[in-house]
Amino acid sequence: MAIEIKELVIRATVQPDEKRGQQQNKKNDDEKEEIISECVEQVLRVLERSRDR
Repeated sequence: MAIEIKELVIRATVQPDEKRGQQQNKKNDDEKEEIISECVEQVLRVLERSRDR
């Protein structure tokens, strides 16, 4: 006989490590800056192409 599960509840409590959190924030900030820089470069390329036409 099969058992049907109609509801499953999972609870977790997460407490970040202070040191690890600061390192992760620095990494995230660096990644954001890299993404923004790449986007700006691409936009400038598109504008340059449209201006050349």
